[in-house]
Amino acid sequence: MTTWSTSAARETRERARQSHRRRVAIDLVVTYSVLIAGSLLFMIPFLWMLSSSLKTKPEVFIFPPRPFPQVFQWHNYRDALTAAPFARYFTNSVYVALTTVLGTTLASSMVGYGFACVRGRGSGTLFALVLATMMLPSQVTMIPMYIMFSKVGWVNTYLPLIVPNFAGSPFNIFLFRQFFRGIGPEIRDAARIDGCNHWGLYWRIIMPISTAAVATVAIMAFMWSWNNFLGPLIYLNSQKLYTVPLGLAMFRAYYPSETPWHWLMAASVVAVSPLIVLFFFAQKAFIQGIVVTGVKG
Repeated sequence: MTTWSTSAARETRERARQSHRRRVAIDLVVTYSVLIAGSLLFMIPFLWMLSSSLKTKPEVFIFPPRPFPQVFQWHNYRDALTAAPFARYFTNSVYVALTTVLGTTLASSMVGYGFACVRGRGSGTLFALVLATMMLPSQVTMIPMYIMFSKVGWVNTYLPLIVPNFAGSPFNIFLFRQFFRGIGPEIRDAARIDGCNHWGLYWRIIMPISTAAVATVAIMAFMWSWNNFLGPLIYLNSQKLYTVPLGLAMFRAYYPSETPWHWLMAASVVAVSPLIVLFFFAQKAFIQGIVVTGVKG
């Protein structure tokens, strides 16, 4: 009787394990199927753009559309990049994006450090006011800022696109503040005991251990600057100062009678490539920074 009961209990546990494994396997299959389907859905526009960049002009508008060209037109990339001065546009975009990353990261981290580590009367209210500015649409300040920059002679220069970033960004200040508040106070106390002032604490202690937050802000600032179209459209008048988004928009002006869409798609693929490569190599730090700043503090 005891042997039979033991054998029955063992079989019951084994069936339970197998049932649990099947449920886990089914959950994994469903989860990955949904993720793959969602990824493919979001990739359709990029895949269409990539396919169109390798087609001839008539093939782009064939209906029903063909996923692959009859003959891969690799020369479309050479023709597109030489039809307009895209080398200059890329150089301009890299310059503006890198200076934007530098200004946004430094200014936002300094202000975030102040809100996280320097306590004073009214600091909470001041931080709330900084966050409240995120509710102010950019369209409201667009005209006053243009008038101000035109008064100081900054129109048709990169200064309106770069200088405001050295005042920080409310959202990035919030990210840095949340991350810095998650750092143990014993680290700051030990540094102060050793005679470290606020500047030394910020630059030598806090920033080196905040690579996740720095990478997150830097990636977002680079992506925003690289994709910024409205700012260059408002402030830049000279073609030699155009950035990549403005150059792509003006690409059709070179061919007013009929737009070479296959060339435009090829230039667009090249334009988004730096963002894809950047996120591919930095996605781990980016996701870590978003998660950490969202759950700490």
